[in-house]
Amino acid sequence: MPNLMLPLSGDVTQAINPWTWFVKSVGGQFGLININLGKSSDPVLEQQILDDVGTYGRQLGQIGDALAVLLRHVKLADLNPDEVRAIEAFQLQLAQIERLKAKR
Repeated sequence: MPNLMLPLSGDVTQAINPWTWFVKSVGGQFGLININLGKSSDPVLEQQILDDVGTYGRQLGQIGDALAVLLRHVKLADLNPDEVRAIEAFQLQLAQIERLKAKR
């Protein structure tokens, strides 16, 4: 009797390795906390800034606080509608962040 194989019914080879399944499920991280700094032109300096100055969240938070002060002194009437929408979206984001901080 000839060996008859239907489409997609051939031999299947699959490596069974639970370790690689686990690593793929956590994004290839091996430590408890892993930070991907991306492609930095000076990763050593960037790490020093994170260690000595503040995390990305802290830096962005301070930028947001400074921009909120400046926005209180801007005449929105001088802006076009797209610019007003951008400012309003930013202010909404700041308000949401403040709401989450207040919950803590």
